[in-house]
Amino acid sequence: MAGGSDMYKAAGVDVEAGYNGVKLMRRHVERTKIPGVMSDIGGFGGLFSLENYKNYREPVLISGTDGVGTKIRIAQLMNKHDTVGIDCVAMCVNDIVCSGAKPIFFLDYIAIGKNTPEKVASLVSGVAEGCVRSGCALIGGETAEHPGVMSADDYDLAGFAVGIAEREQIIDYNRVNPGDVVIALPSSGLHSNGSNITRI
Repeated sequence: MAGGSDMYKAAGVDVEAGYNGVKLMRRHVERTKIPGVMSDIGGFGGLFSLENYKNYREPVLISGTDGVGTKIRIAQLMNKHDTVGIDCVAMCVNDIVCSGAKPIFFLDYIAIGKNTPEKVASLVSGVAEGCVRSGCALIGGETAEHPGVMSADDYDLAGFAVGIAEREQIIDYNRVNPGDVVIALPSSGLHSNGSNITRI
């Protein structure tokens, strides 16, 4: 394995920083544990049991994936990385709850130019907060260091949410009819895809 580690180092990837990042994010991930979580962070796959969902007669899993959009640039410019993860979870969870799903678990993906463990842990703290707010567990993810592809300060954040719904209660847009009520909620601030920033 030492040979593999040397290869990563030669390519500019800091494996130790990755291990340190996992240690720092562990306490944030622990906050999101709900019944059904079967695995710890650091493995290749996140395990989640459906044992607690036996009351569903015809359970359907509903999934969605998304990124943070242009708000990622705001976080980078402000050097504030602990809230953008909330947006990441919201982007994914909002896409599945509109079908009637109850969010149950989430996975994140961070692509970063230079793996600074503290910055990665800060990003994950926001993801964890988003998971706590939406009632789902953060059961896994990936941090990919891309030296030479991204600048050291750049990163991108994406996620994947899975929820569960009773088949007969799935919200189907084909059943929308004239006269149905549409509810609009006010924004609590600048959300994902809410900025238009260009580099000069």
